Amino acid sequence: MIKIYNKKETTTQNIFLFSEDDWEQEKSNYPNTEHFFNGKKSEVFIKTDSNEINFFIGIGRDSKGFEIQNVANKFANDYKKNLQAVATSVHSKLGLDLTEEFVKGLFLGTYLYPFERSHPFWQENFELYFENISDDEAKNLALKTEALCNGQFAGMEWLNKPANYKKVDQISEFLKSTSEKYGLKYKSLNREESIKEGLGAFVAVNQGSSQEASFTILEYKSEKENAKTIGLVGKCVLFDTGGISIKGSANLHYMKSDMGGASAVIGALITASELKLPVNIIAILPITDNAVSEKAYLPSDVITAYSGKTIEVLDTDAEGRMTLADGLSYLSKNYETDVLIDLATLTGSSVRMFGYTCGAYFSNNDDLKKSLEKSADKTNQRLWNLPLWDVWKDDFTSDVADFKNISMKPFGDCIVAAKFLEQFIEGHQNWAHLDIAGVAFGNVGYAKDKAATGYGVQLLLDFIENYN
Repeated sequence: MIKIYNKKETTTQNIFLFSEDDWEQEKSNYPNTEHFFNGKKSEVFIKTDSNEINFFIGIGRDSKGFEIQNVANKFANDYKKNLQAVATSVHSKLGLDLTEEFVKGLFLGTYLYPFERSHPFWQENFELYFENISDDEAKNLALKTEALCNGQFAGMEWLNKPANYKKVDQISEFLKSTSEKYGLKYKSLNREESIKEGLGAFVAVNQGSSQEASFTILEYKSEKENAKTIGLVGKCVLFDTGGISIKGSANLHYMKSDMGGASAVIGALITASELKLPVNIIAILPITDNAVSEKAYLPSDVITAYSGKTIEVLDTDAEGRMTLADGLSYLSKNYETDVLIDLATLTGSSVRMFGYTCGAYFSNNDDLKKSLEKSADKTNQRLWNLPLWDVWKDDFTSDVADFKNISMKPFGDCIVAAKFLEQFIEGHQNWAHLDIAGVAFGNVGYAKDKAATGYGVQLLLDFIENYN
């Protein structure tokens, strides 16, 4: 449990936060320190004596909230062996909003797969004291930070698990127990039930698997009357071989990360539930893997999706848009939502376009675009808008079905995929698609190899908290 309080007179561990400008003004108050520390961003100097240990942390100049969160995250991870599980005072001139970002960073920086609360910050004797916030603000800050950690770490944990530790039945059991814990409504359709329901695109991807399907619906109901309802669909392909259109062996082990959209949805849903946010959330996770077998769907197959539209399969490695198509149609046909957002590690095209800097996003609503970009900029989980022009639809029009699942052109696949998904939103007027293939899984401070970044959780939460 996170424990944060108002000022305490004396502690044996202190954290001093200084911008470069503040340090210039105050360095004379800290003798024997001024030659070793300048307040530059992420600079750390440790000063000890027989009674206490002091950490001086630089936050640079005019740092934004996400930058301060990143500084704190790096500090918590890099210095976990130097930190003690004792009462700790934080000395800074930060206001409440920036203090909140600093605390988030401290605790998010404790993540290490597999996650155990072994970091000093999670120990019983660790307490944080601030000189610039009230008791009520401290209590609220502790609640919000722990809720964020619980949600984001849950999503990261599932994304990081090896393929043999995240089978359909394992993640389904987790989601079922999570629903019981937070009072969520839980529904799961197996392969036979999905066939009867008409989820043809989802079943096509699953039919080559030795594992059951689990088309999962999770509902969070707010205590607020007439609350807005947000629909979320997260791509949840637990492992992607590419199917019959099999991927090359190089870096194939990274395909355990193809549920990055679902991990963001899971994290946001858990945190929203813990904080009792005043919105309703309906989340759909079409859970399957994309496997190779004698039963796998084939290039040239024509599939009837849940919407009734038909899809000519040209590439079985374009499975994400198949599962999302049914997820979007099912949510739109069966629930009334004020906004509809899907997230997916969908295309290499978005990675080639933006690298690991931002996600590509598409929307049919200008107000939704502005809200998402505002949240993306605030959290540094950035997005860049790309067009949904009708001219792109010509690239996936089929001779034998309504649509092909890819274009045969060697460019613009992230746009083609988004335009394809637009055909399955059932006319929803407030929809956005986030292609997060380059940002959900990558280089991180806590691991030697690529791992879950936690991308999407804070973006969604900020959007949800400010949606009205």
